[in-house]
Amino acid sequence: MNMIFSTGAELFDICKENNITISEAAVRYELEIGERTRGEIYSEMRLNLKTMKDSIKQGISSKHVSVSGLVSDDANTLLEFAPESVMGENLTKIVASAMAVTEVNATMGRIVAAPTAGASGILPGVLIEYAHQRRLDDEMLLKALFNASAIGVIIAKNASIAGASGGCQAETGSASAMTASALVEMRGGTVAQSLDAAAMTLKNVMGLVCDPVAGLVECPCIKRNALGAVNAVLCSDMALSGIKSIIPFDEVVISMRNVGRMMHPDLRETAKGGLAATPTGLKIAEQMAKEKYDLAKNSKRD
Repeated sequence: MNMIFSTGAELFDICKENNITISEAAVRYELEIGERTRGEIYSEMRLNLKTMKDSIKQGISSKHVSVSGLVSDDANTLLEFAPESVMGENLTKIVASAMAVTEVNATMGRIVAAPTAGASGILPGVLIEYAHQRRLDDEMLLKALFNASAIGVIIAKNASIAGASGGCQAETGSASAMTASALVEMRGGTVAQSLDAAAMTLKNVMGLVCDPVAGLVECPCIKRNALGAVNAVLCSDMALSGIKSIIPFDEVVISMRNVGRMMHPDLRETAKGGLAATPTGLKIAEQMAKEKYDLAKNSKRD
């Protein structure tokens, strides 16, 4: 049977007809489109998983301050507050892990773009910390990452995963959808529940703009990864409880694409609208431009 899918409906049918999970469908998809063996595909995903784990560890174990000064170790600040958090310690640790990865990204560390650098914290932050809390092995995590990849493929084919074309809904929204679906499978949910969870996460951030202050993937990107992690956990809970998405996953994806196209260019990663255009945002951009100019001027003198 053809294992290539472009929509959630096609993915669902493949899983149903072959009695397989989304993660297994993703592996078979990779086998069909390329010339790699199952072992090679898993080997590459293991490398991704290791990089994700390393980025969390690096983000939590050391203080991170970006060149701009906009990143200042907020992940650890939140982590220290975990005992007092209304979210509870488990969810707070998940959110802190997501923030830690994006702080590593902002300070030029190594991360996995999942699906983009700007949204790189959500998938590892949620899945790896959840697995740690529940003492799940790496094989379970690998399957979760394959599940997430299937959702990412569908969104990329039918909408966008780039803030420049779809706003932040296409970046942190897509990452949240991928994560929610994967988390459902990790927790023993069905294919339908995974798709419902993915749909609900996208619905929750429909229309979210991409407005990086000074054009950097720092503010508000890191805090939106925090939101994306909570969104994914919440929607996995809702799906597993029996709540369904009224609008099917595929229709939600198309809606996200259409909304992205309707967005003014100033709201799509150009740093000309939203938070980037506030008085404080403009002041930060102006200061950074001045510092860059002064640095270039001094370098010429040297």
